[in-house]
Amino acid sequence: MASHKKPRPAATRVAGMRTPALATAALTSVALLSQTANAAPSAEPRPSLEEVQKKVDDLYHQAETATEKYNTAKEKTTKQRKQVDTLLDDVAQRTDKLNSAREELGSFAAAQYRTGAAAPGTATLLLADDPQDYFDQTQLMSRLTSRQKTAVDDYVTEQSETAKKRQEASKSLETLTESQKSLKSSKADVQKKLSEAREMLSKLTAEEKARLAAIEKKKEAEARRKAAELAAQQAAEAKQRQEAEAAAQQQSGSGTSDSSSSGSTGTGTGTSTGDSSYATKAAKALAFARAQVGKPYVWGATGPDSYDCSGLTQAAWKAAGVDLPRTTYDQVNAGTTVSLSNAQPGDLIFFYDDISHVGLYIGNGMMIHAPKPGSYVREESVYYAGSSIIHSVVRPA
Repeated sequence: MASHKKPRPAATRVAGMRTPALATAALTSVALLSQTANAAPSAEPRPSLEEVQKKVDDLYHQAETATEKYNTAKEKTTKQRKQVDTLLDDVAQRTDKLNSAREELGSFAAAQYRTGAAAPGTATLLLADDPQDYFDQTQLMSRLTSRQKTAVDDYVTEQSETAKKRQEASKSLETLTESQKSLKSSKADVQKKLSEAREMLSKLTAEEKARLAAIEKKKEAEARRKAAELAAQQAAEAKQRQEAEAAAQQQSGSGTSDSSSSGSTGTGTGTSTGDSSYATKAAKALAFARAQVGKPYVWGATGPDSYDCSGLTQAAWKAAGVDLPRTTYDQVNAGTTVSLSNAQPGDLIFFYDDISHVGLYIGNGMMIHAPKPGSYVREESVYYAGSSIIHSVVRPA
């Protein structure tokens, strides 16, 4: 008997699969695996040494900026603490004075209550039979009443002044608290930036550190080349000035030789005296700075064992008898601004737009400075980090 079943149609084969459903599933799996493989997070590429160096330099710069903010906050906190101490001492003295006045008023009241007199030790005033005695007693009472009134007025005034001083002290304490918070924040910021820089450097291999050192040497050589160019430029300009002065003196020498000599000597003496005075002070500042070479940079330090950048320049010029402010932000305004080409030994050279670094110019395009955390006081080209970061030059005396 013939079978009435319809023959099963042949299955469509895709890539060796028997059914379209299986083929679709397989293709989907392959596609997903491919996408997963492509989307798998690959290891983050290591930054180049140049990128590492730039990042570390940026972190050190940020740390130095935070250091100057720390110095500013510390100076402000110190001044405010002294102000608060002075106000509190004043309040204490006024409180003692107020207590004395209160005791005096109490003694008046007690004496009046006991005897009817206006002060302790005053005899009881009785109604006198003799008119003269009565008059004398009345005058005494009038004077004692006036004395009481004066004591009360003094007490009220002292009480008002004491309350005012207490209020001032309270406000100063609040301001001091805010400054201390700012000081703490700046300190934490410095430590954070230094920690990040150290962490980046610690990840470098020995080979990478050697290559980084080679890059530093190359930069140093370029900086010294630029410094030599600056020194040559300064020498050429100085020669031109001398020639111009000599020519001016010759032209002004048409008068008598005596008057010419006298005038020349007078002008030369005036100029020489000013230059000599500054040069003498600058020499003392530079001698001090050179004696600090090799001492470590420590943020917030002002010597004698370690320095930050502004701490070094402040100490150097103090040795020359010139008091500079503590921070770079204030030192930049503590003198006369001159061009880099006219810089003289002893001048202060400031760096970066935020004026966060300073060095002491020694001539020939070189300076002495406390460079950055982890380094030491040293002589270095003013172009140590390129010419674009040089902000200004200031002559402090």
